[in-house]
Amino acid sequence: MASHSPFGRGRTRRLFGLDRSYAKPASTEPGEPLRPWTLPNLVGYLRLAAIPLFLVIAYESEDGTSFLAAMIFWAIAFGDYVDGFLARVTGQYSRLGALLDPVIDRLTILAGAVVCWSFELLPRWLLVVLALREVAMLLLGQYGLRHGVDIKINWPGRISVFPIMGGIWLALFAPGWVATALVVWGVAMALLATYLYAQEGLRAVRAARGST
Repeated sequence: MASHSPFGRGRTRRLFGLDRSYAKPASTEPGEPLRPWTLPNLVGYLRLAAIPLFLVIAYESEDGTSFLAAMIFWAIAFGDYVDGFLARVTGQYSRLGALLDPVIDRLTILAGAVVCWSFELLPRWLLVVLALREVAMLLLGQYGLRHGVDIKINWPGRISVFPIMGGIWLALFAPGWVATALVVWGVAMALLATYLYAQEGLRAVRAARGST
């Protein structure tokens, strides 16, 4: 049986998520037990619970710019890296974690976009494009689940997360052209990723149907 431990060749790069060439852990595949009670999943639950807290604090501010709300948003976003790191360190991969993590990312971005829309911290046309992309990803994920196919994360998708969340985070306490430029860059990468996700997902569904 192939080992999914990060502590082998190139262990440091794998540990910090820089090398994704190793095989996907079998425990995250469709049909595997959910295994909800793992340390990485606990981080996911905390991230999910913090989203309403972020919204409450952001909307209590006068103009949407709140350092505390921005720090909570940063903590939720950074938690995405923390739970992945913990999974690689402990080997506590789970099917639930594989399903939950991208949903929390989508909800985090949508929550930030809603606040930025309400207080016009970012251009609204940009937020519409961003929100439509996140909804499209949720629908693609549901489509894949119904057909027994996981949408595998690609590099444009991984790269897009940093400028999108970073731009929203910056807009929450220092809105301006830098925050806008970051989100524009991230959205462009995200749209490319969505196109690639859709292509790959459709190919996988056709292949699954052809094998039945």
